[in-house]
Amino acid sequence: MNEKLLYPLAEHHPERLRTPSGLGFEDLTVDALLEGRASMDDLRVSAEALCMQAEIARAAGRRQLAENLERAAELTRVPEDEILRIYDALRPGRSTRARLEELAAMLERRYQAFRTAALVREAADALPQTGGNGR
Repeated sequence: MNEKLLYPLAEHHPERLRTPSGLGFEDLTVDALLEGRASMDDLRVSAEALCMQAEIARAAGRRQLAENLERAAELTRVPEDEILRIYDALRPGRSTRARLEELAAMLERRYQAFRTAALVREAADALPQTGGNGR
């Protein structure tokens, strides 16, 4: 992006923000919700907004925050039940290396969530060779 982005996006770049369904940020109003032109899903953050925030964080020298925001952008494509299943698998003693590798491959294949898959693989690599109880 050529333009330097400023935080908060809603104040400095509202015209660039869109809801997950494509509704303009400034068009997201209580009236739009009441009239059915917007839905509760429109209240969720979009992957594009998270990527813009990541760009701002990276420009400010906050690399780790930028990486977290980029992973969050990927996760907007993943259903909540899948996220909860992955979260549970990442808890200590819940999974084997093989199970975490399976989840990482699924993230890549189904959702193109490559950054998140790499994080899951990093967790798998941190397990002892015997790796959890295999749940």
